[in-house]
Amino acid sequence: MNKNREVAELLSNIGDLLELKGENPFKIRAYIKAARAIENLHADIGEICTKKELQTIPGIGAAIAKKIDEYLTTGKLEYYEKLMNEIPQGLRELLKVPGIGPKTVQLIYQKWGATDMDSLEKAAKSHKLRGLPGFGETKEENIIKAIKRYHERSGRIPLEKAYSIIDEIFHFLKYYLAGWKLVPAGSIRRGKDTVGDIDLLAIHDNPSGLINAFVGMPLVAQVLGKGTTKATIVTKEGIQVDLRILEPRSFGTSIQYFTGSKEHNVKLRNLAQQRGYKLSEYELEDVNSGEKIYCLEEEELYHRLGLQYIPPEIREDTGEIEAALKGLLPDLLSLQDLRGDLHCHTNWSDGKDSIEDMAKAAKNMGYNYIGITDHSKSLGIARGLSEERLLKQAEEIHKLNGKLDGFMVFAGIEVDIRADAHLDFPDKILEGCDFVVAAVHSAQQQDERTMTARIIKAMENPHVDILAHPSGRLIGEREPYRVNMEAVLECAKHTGTILEINAFPARLDLIDVYVRRAKDMGVRIAIGTDAHSSEQLDLMKFGVTVARRGWLEKKDVVNTLEGDKLQFKQPCPYR
Repeated sequence: MNKNREVAELLSNIGDLLELKGENPFKIRAYIKAARAIENLHADIGEICTKKELQTIPGIGAAIAKKIDEYLTTGKLEYYEKLMNEIPQGLRELLKVPGIGPKTVQLIYQKWGATDMDSLEKAAKSHKLRGLPGFGETKEENIIKAIKRYHERSGRIPLEKAYSIIDEIFHFLKYYLAGWKLVPAGSIRRGKDTVGDIDLLAIHDNPSGLINAFVGMPLVAQVLGKGTTKATIVTKEGIQVDLRILEPRSFGTSIQYFTGSKEHNVKLRNLAQQRGYKLSEYELEDVNSGEKIYCLEEEELYHRLGLQYIPPEIREDTGEIEAALKGLLPDLLSLQDLRGDLHCHTNWSDGKDSIEDMAKAAKNMGYNYIGITDHSKSLGIARGLSEERLLKQAEEIHKLNGKLDGFMVFAGIEVDIRADAHLDFPDKILEGCDFVVAAVHSAQQQDERTMTARIIKAMENPHVDILAHPSGRLIGEREPYRVNMEAVLECAKHTGTILEINAFPARLDLIDVYVRRAKDMGVRIAIGTDAHSSEQLDLMKFGVTVARRGWLEKKDVVNTLEGDKLQFKQPCPYR
């Protein structure tokens, strides 16, 4: 099993702990740099370690290579455990709170003596932090909000993380599942951006054998329960996974029941009752005759109740049952509908792969175009392009297009919307791009009025085609900007600006609620992966899930069009 993510997280944690201790900044940066290098690796870190080639990875020196080798060989790292023991557990927990970094934790520990979440929250609420360097009323309020969000979300995990756990389970159980069925249910099947416990449903002719294999997986830290048809485990990362083995004849009603949502299920049961049925997780029962009706598949259950089949992603009681009764459900977007990716980075800025490598990977996925959108100059940390480098990149793309058969590379830019609302490049540069993606990357704490005006001014520029990750959120790490999204949507409607669903799992931004609102308003949507390597082009599936939750159809998404049909700069009177 690939350990890249695990090793990257370990090195990143070491960097945080060293910063908390006030260690040498160069040493801290070395671990952070190494973590990023491994996170973006194509190859398996385990195989590289076995070949004794760790130091061929940029940013990995002898000392860090030795620690990686120790961890991969023994499953633990003495240096990391020593660091953990040197720092109070309460402070280590504070490092998990998005928005409270190691420098803040170090300061409040040294100057105020806060050693855990409770003491910090009490100090902030009683206004005892304001006298510390760099602290004021706003920072106190932000700390209180961050702790509140942490408590609210600590029991939930990002969708991508849930999928990675399921992939690991499927990989281990694949020999037991040949010819049988195992599917996820609950909020993960509905595509929620975060999920709580993971529910798995199976059909199998040897329930006890599958249960024993499930509880014996390497990722299991604790077995909470084990019966003849159900087992519950907790993974080493503290995530609960339930496995239920179902009767084949009840699979349709059972998977519908365990997929939810609760509100959808309540309304569905009420509808069944109105039609003379009693609906349970096992069957439909005719109330008058007592006849039990078993549904092998969900489609049969919905059809028996006089409904169109309702896809899992929209089972949230937001009008889907009413629409299904009238036969008016949308034909939801599928991954196969997409013809290209309009938000990709290369090694010209902070990406890993060349333009040609990204193009070939996209072509191999069945796309017929890709949009290259490296960062503009203001984003120095991402090696943003100067005007001169942007022009050189466009020349390279032009030459590449001459070599590619049946595939097109669009020369774009992800231009920064600066704090003063000006774009990072002048119009004379932007007009030379095939398309322009605009995005906020700095001064993200501006008040709502300032941020909204800033984004709208960028959208009113006639050269800006797409607004990327419109709310700026990072799931579990950073709240959305304070922005009036209704005003942004209205501006997009009048200017013809395309809004992006950013498919990168940490973002999933625009969120589904505003995606549906955009659809209702006639605002065009693009889905982009924000890929920084060719492997990350595969993240598109997460963006499609958001689009489906927002009721989008093929016609609502611009990159379902073939490359020669794409129109970025549509004429618009408002512009």
